[in-house]
Amino acid sequence: MARILVVEDDAAIVVGLRDDLTLEGHEIEVAGDGPGAIARAMAGAWDLVILDVMLPRKDGFQVCRELRHSGFTAPIIMLTARAHEAEKVMGLEIGADDYVTKPFSPAELRARVKAVLRRGGGDQPDTSRFGDIEVDFVRFELRRAGTVVAITPIEFKLLAAFVRHNGIALSRARLTALVWGPETALTDRVVDTHVANLRRKVEPEPASPRFIRSVRGLGYRFDG
Repeated sequence: MARILVVEDDAAIVVGLRDDLTLEGHEIEVAGDGPGAIARAMAGAWDLVILDVMLPRKDGFQVCRELRHSGFTAPIIMLTARAHEAEKVMGLEIGADDYVTKPFSPAELRARVKAVLRRGGGDQPDTSRFGDIEVDFVRFELRRAGTVVAITPIEFKLLAAFVRHNGIALSRARLTALVWGPETALTDRVVDTHVANLRRKVEPEPASPRFIRSVRGLGYRFDG
């Protein structure tokens, strides 16, 4: 059973989500606007937030951005009637874990919820260290020699994927699925750009990486 915060102002959708997810055994609470969502999210311990984009007073993008900047680490699935790829990418860039376009079937949403909870579950350590780097999964923070380093949500998720697959070669397609979501299509260049940005923050010599190594013809491997 998971504790799920549903942020949605459409009463009919709320009833459907509450009924369906409760039948799955989850505990559901609801917030109906942006400021209320932020207050409820930060005040409780949540396993997942299902966040509508079109909300009164503060939209879902603002809510997601503010939660991540405040150190909120629970997974977020965004819901929207908008189908534009640019908006999906923006949601993921600011820290969402998945993105479902309305109208959606209950079966689709259940599958997404299970997948996100599965990715976020397991007995994971609160911190990981390599070289002079410390990755704090609770505070959503990267520290280098004790100093906090600015890192974007996507870079942090990318680093987390590497750390949690230590010693395993990951293709660019696998990294895309782990970081941006299983149905996201990105060019290799986009993935390479994010990896290059991350290397500049964690490698002693980014041009000769020690930790995030290239695997010829495939992708990357983290050796921490």
